[in-house]
Amino acid sequence: MFVDEAQIPEKFKVPVIHQREYLLNGELVQWSGDTMDILSPVFVPAQGGGFERKVVGSIPHTSPKEAMESLDAAVAAYNNGQGEWPTMSVEDRIKCMQKFVYLMIQERDQVINLLMWEIGKTLGDSTKEFDRTVEYINATIDALKDIDRESSRFQQAEGTLAQIRRSPLGVVLSMGPFNYPLNEIFTTLIPALIMGNTILFKLPKHGVLAHYPLLKAFKEAFPPGTVNTLYGKGSEIITPIMESGKVNVLAFIGSSKVANGLKKQHPKVNRLRAILSLDAKNAAIVTKNADLDVAVSECLLGSLSFNGQRCTALKLIFVQKDVAEEFVQKLSAAVSAMKAGLPWDKDVKITPLPEADKPGYLKECIDDAIANGAKVVNEHGGFTNESLVFPAVVYPVNDKMKLYHEEQFGPVIPVVPFDTIDEPIQYQIEASHGMQVSIFSNNAEEVASLIDPFVNLVARVNINCQAQRGPDVFPFTGRKDSAEGTLSVFDALRSFSIRTMVAAKVTDANKELFNTIVRDHDSNFLSTDYIF
Repeated sequence: MFVDEAQIPEKFKVPVIHQREYLLNGELVQWSGDTMDILSPVFVPAQGGGFERKVVGSIPHTSPKEAMESLDAAVAAYNNGQGEWPTMSVEDRIKCMQKFVYLMIQERDQVINLLMWEIGKTLGDSTKEFDRTVEYINATIDALKDIDRESSRFQQAEGTLAQIRRSPLGVVLSMGPFNYPLNEIFTTLIPALIMGNTILFKLPKHGVLAHYPLLKAFKEAFPPGTVNTLYGKGSEIITPIMESGKVNVLAFIGSSKVANGLKKQHPKVNRLRAILSLDAKNAAIVTKNADLDVAVSECLLGSLSFNGQRCTALKLIFVQKDVAEEFVQKLSAAVSAMKAGLPWDKDVKITPLPEADKPGYLKECIDDAIANGAKVVNEHGGFTNESLVFPAVVYPVNDKMKLYHEEQFGPVIPVVPFDTIDEPIQYQIEASHGMQVSIFSNNAEEVASLIDPFVNLVARVNINCQAQRGPDVFPFTGRKDSAEGTLSVFDALRSFSIRTMVAAKVTDANKELFNTIVRDHDSNFLSTDYIF
């Protein structure tokens, strides 16, 4: 499936990008130190024969010294809430964000191509990620307008006159994953930014160059020090930042183990607000009353969209024994019909994996399942070619296997047969995670009997459809080790801010004082301006 570069369509080629600058205090600072190569999951012919990962480019490998300089820039820009950005009016912050969106759209084609080359995401999914991110930013702007409109009036109670608005929290450390290196990072970075916080932006290990075309947009749209980028090994550069105690908010998408370690590094955890999206092993439950064609279609999408590399992916499918064989047969046929290839190939569904060690780990999981009594039931299941792994439907899976407990984060679909509905419920009770579940059944009484226990075990119950994050106006969170805090367009704005009020006793003198401040526009906070 890997081809000579000459066979790749010209419009999908990208020049090798050797990034030698990073964003610090409003300037693109030149870097002359150590660098890190960025390797694509796409293999190309090697000079000495065989194939090797395509070198997409390289990035700065900065040290703790540069990381602390970035922290200092963010702290200075916030200036204890007195900086230009945190004191700016909501209307002016919105104008800055609108300028950023305009500049971001100019880089659309290059960012999409880099997503394909860096993480192996299909053309359709890369395009969707970019466009959805733009929509998310615009929706965030609209949501902030709504919040500000509601806050533009004064409230009076028990002889007290007050205006209540939302204020920023301080310096935000934003760290995101490789699987949605643009969208998921921006779902925390953008609301944190627009609420008046200053940002330390740690780029993901994979998908880092996709942000390079946007550095200039950040520089031009926002005041100096508002956004600062971090490159290098997280374990080296993030530890001193957290230990400084100067980070007010940790926005992190990754594993609960890493998140716990980061929080413990902060000297005053009570001062640290954490917005976390973490582990998930979302289960699907297919009962004998399900429409199997619907269940197969949705489980296929839920398990294998972007090769199953999504926190919201369906990673374990429970099927009632009455229909298990039929379901597995239909699912295996559907999986075998999926097209594997390069990200820009037409109708491709399965693409190379960006993590170099992932094929080996998936093989370990499959071998462990086989050793404990399961089989790979679909044609070519688990076949590996360099970075590409063809999806494997593994059945029957039980609780002795890795695939039952570990989040595989890849194209392997474990199917667990069950007798009574108590079995998948008990699985969720004992699980360390609690993000979502998908229930497939057309029996109203049965669905109702599953909804009631699961709403207290996970954060979202999907009926006859795959697990997913969107729509972005809906809350996105999880229980147990799956999340801390809630993200949606509206909730994220609340997560990265705090309600603050200005109050006075209701007297004629105080009324006149407030009227004068509002009439003369002397305060950005105390204002009745209405943003349209």
